[in-house]
Amino acid sequence: MDSPYNGVPASKWKTITKQLINEHPLSPDEIVSIVLDSWKDIFATRIGDKAFLIGKHIFPKPQIMGFLLHELIPLRLERDYPDTWRREATAGDKDIICLSNDNYSIEIKTSSSPRNIYGNRSYAQQTATNKKSKSGYYLAVNFGKFKKDKVQPDVVKIRFGWLDHKDWLGQKAASGQQSRLSRDVEESKLLELYPVNNVV
Repeated sequence: MDSPYNGVPASKWKTITKQLINEHPLSPDEIVSIVLDSWKDIFATRIGDKAFLIGKHIFPKPQIMGFLLHELIPLRLERDYPDTWRREATAGDKDIICLSNDNYSIEIKTSSSPRNIYGNRSYAQQTATNKKSKSGYYLAVNFGKFKKDKVQPDVVKIRFGWLDHKDWLGQKAASGQQSRLSRDVEESKLLELYPVNNVV
């Protein structure tokens, strides 16, 4: 699918993003509810025969919390809408597959950064034909992390929108393993659904 931003000046990207979000079969309210419920699931899960709880007995690093969100969000969608959504099954799949129209499939990015999201270096490189496209709808979730006081962290920001492959900027160093987005892209192509809905 061609980029919906082709030929559109950056000053009008936000308008295009709002249109894309309004066209998506998942409403902003549904997306927020699924993300927040998935976050709650993490802390409600009992582990092992001693029923250890995350946030009470176990305090995972952000990478683990992000992994759990990454798994639970697609699972919830697949359970609630089995005829419309399924989770990733092959290397060519997005994280959440829309069965009726693959253009609506979603890639998930999570981060303990209060504002930014990141991809690995491959996001700034040309996609192989057997790998999933780096362009399309993105769900970005920023959350807090456990600190010394061990207070349960919260989801601090949920954003949704469309990113193109070329939006990802790789680190200049050959050893760099991370890619990022410019501020213009993050602010105009990923719109905040939580705590403030900037779509309507």
